[in-house]
Amino acid sequence: MELSKTAPTQQRKFDLFDFLYKYGTILTIFILLAVFATANPAFIQGNNVINILRSISIVTIIAIGITISLSVNGFDLSVGSVASLSNAIVISMFVWFSQNTLVAIISALAASIIVGLLNSFMIVKMKIPDMLMTLATMFIIQGIALTYTKGATISQNMVMPDGTFSAGVISTVFTKIGQVPWIIVIMVIAVVLVHIFLTYTKHGRYMYVIGGNMEAAKLSGIPVNKYKVLAYVLSAMFASIGGIVLASRVMTAEINAGAPYLMDSVAAAFIGFSVLGAGKPNAIGTFVGAVLIGILQNGLVMMSVPYYSMDIVKGGVLAFALGLTYYKQKH
Repeated sequence: MELSKTAPTQQRKFDLFDFLYKYGTILTIFILLAVFATANPAFIQGNNVINILRSISIVTIIAIGITISLSVNGFDLSVGSVASLSNAIVISMFVWFSQNTLVAIISALAASIIVGLLNSFMIVKMKIPDMLMTLATMFIIQGIALTYTKGATISQNMVMPDGTFSAGVISTVFTKIGQVPWIIVIMVIAVVLVHIFLTYTKHGRYMYVIGGNMEAAKLSGIPVNKYKVLAYVLSAMFASIGGIVLASRVMTAEINAGAPYLMDSVAAAFIGFSVLGAGKPNAIGTFVGAVLIGILQNGLVMMSVPYYSMDIVKGGVLAFALGLTYYKQKH
């Protein structure tokens, strides 16, 4: 019996857009490496590579939290303010109250958990849209941080309201957290743990199901509200860890120190959607997104591009990533 010759051969056409969607970010990183290395050979030297990894550590840690909130189709805009608050709390515990490292870190994390619970309660129970609620929380927490610090920078030997100098000292153990290699190690551990959690545990898979189709998740018996609460609490905790690492790195609590990290973290998380065609928030993609932003920023600085134009470039990268992600979802 002769086989039918009418059946068309299944041959996939090369789709340039699909290729760029999957590999565009990684391709861009290699192109930037080549361009910046050609312009300045010092760019690819070991010291500068370590400097880039150190510079993206805090962004990556905070972005990992945003990634978790995105996994349940949420969005947390309050992470920058939470990082600022944690930064202020952890330094104040040393400088104002002469506490040890453990108490200082637990105090900052506890404050972030309260913020996460507040966000999730208002979003889950009061049905306030996540972007609007976390925007409100961003201003509230920013105000609380400013009130707590009285609008001043907290540092060792600072002048207290009564005219005396602060007696507290930041512990040597705490100072190591923000130094190489520990700052990079903490970032890698955060990425690996969240990657394992979202990809290989039932809890992570439930979060993706909720993010994909909340009604289907409810019908499947998944406790949607509990996982949304978990997502916002974890998002706030990672923001807090970012603030703690920042405090260790700079050894002071500046006013709104965490605010500049919001845009970079959001960009890294959204760029991560398309990495290797994932099509969803994921920890490895977020890390690659942070690397792209770090290389771009470092390279532009080495090429003496004015600092005040950096946001134009980062905003452009974010707009491109969002356009790519949402266009792909619609087609």
